[in-house]
Amino acid sequence: MKIIKLDAIDSTNTFLKEMAGNSILENFTVVVAKHQRLGRGQMKTEWNSKEGKNLTFSVFVKFKGLLVTSQRYLNFSVAISVYEVLNELKLPKMSIKWPNDILAEGMKICGILIENSLKGNEIQSSVIGVGLNVNESFLSNKELKAVSIKDILKEELGLDDLLKKVVVRLEKNIEILNAKEYDYLESKYLDVLYKKNVPSMFKTNQNVLFMGKIVGVSKNGKLQIELSDETIKEFEIKEVSFA
Repeated sequence: MKIIKLDAIDSTNTFLKEMAGNSILENFTVVVAKHQRLGRGQMKTEWNSKEGKNLTFSVFVKFKGLLVTSQRYLNFSVAISVYEVLNELKLPKMSIKWPNDILAEGMKICGILIENSLKGNEIQSSVIGVGLNVNESFLSNKELKAVSIKDILKEELGLDDLLKKVVVRLEKNIEILNAKEYDYLESKYLDVLYKKNVPSMFKTNQNVLFMGKIVGVSKNGKLQIELSDETIKEFEIKEVSFA
């Protein structure tokens, strides 16, 4: 694990991708910034963080024969890694909200952005961006539906130690991914998937409301929701949300 520390940067993912394009990087090279000016989430959404309060970092990871069609297992392994570290802190009501937001007490505590480099039908490497709410309080802004470790535990944590724990756990789960233990990763992910098998109200991106329950994730990474007539419909990212 090689860690590069920066004070301020537009995006750790962008910085690390540029490094990977210009040089040969050591596996699990990490770029961490005290402040990201243009942090990004899924589908080009923005992710903002107070300087020096949270963990904003990216990890460069190389793979061995990981097919593009198996990309969902990469997503599972990354989300599980963050979940497991936070769960060891005894945070309450932990879950993973599809595709890879980590929740505590039903509120977002961590976001993940994975950007892949492809060659043919394989994923050669990925830059995995993580934004983890650690020592910044979100209690005064309920509209964000966000929470931090400090909000829950009422104490501040050392960012360096927490960073190393997450990366070490990621290394372990990427080993499992490279060993193609896909059923194990899928089982771990689905066991903690937010609202799985719980009847819920959903809203499509066309503002259509419907009742259903999450039953799984398809082979191409889509969210599977069982409708009231017991048929299963699949949704891409941003096509559906909880109402």
